[in-house]
Amino acid sequence: MHVSKALPALLLAASFATPSVSAPIFGEPQACAPGAKGNAVLVRAHGFKDRKGQLRVIVYRSNEDEFLASGKYVARIDTPMTAAGDMTVCVPLPESGPLIVVALHDRDKNGKFGAFEDGVGFSNNPRLGMSKPKLAPVTATIQGVVPMEIELNYLRGFRPQPVRVK
Repeated sequence: MHVSKALPALLLAASFATPSVSAPIFGEPQACAPGAKGNAVLVRAHGFKDRKGQLRVIVYRSNEDEFLASGKYVARIDTPMTAAGDMTVCVPLPESGPLIVVALHDRDKNGKFGAFEDGVGFSNNPRLGMSKPKLAPVTATIQGVVPMEIELNYLRGFRPQPVRVK
C-alpha cells in the first residue's frame, strides 16, 4: 500500500533529475555524443525574452585581437528559435584550449548584436556592463566535449540583465 503512494512521487522526482531524451540538440549533435572524439562545446542556452529570430553560438580564441572581432571566430552555428524552452547546441571545435563561448539571441536575424534588441550571454555567465567583457571572466578551457550553460541577458534599464520570471 505504501509503495503505490510513493511510486508517483519517485517517478516525478526522476523526471526532474534526468534530462529529457526528446529535447533536440541543434548544431552537430554527433560531435557531443558519448564517446565522441575531438573537441566540442555543448551549450544549453536559457532565459530567452521571446521566441523571435535565431540563436547564434559563436566560439572565439581567448585573445584581445580576435574576441568579438568580425570573422575571427573559431566556430559558429545559427539555429532557428524553438517554440519554447531552453535550447541546446553542439558546436564541434577544431582546437582545444582557452576559448570564449558566446550565445546571441539574434531577434531580428541580422547577424549582428543590437544592444537594444538582442540578448547575449558568455561562458561562465559573468555580470555584464555596457562594454565588452574582459577576457578572464569569460574564458573557459575546452578539452574534449564540455557541457556549458549560458544565461541570456537583455538591456534592462542601464545594463544588460537576465530576464526575471514573475
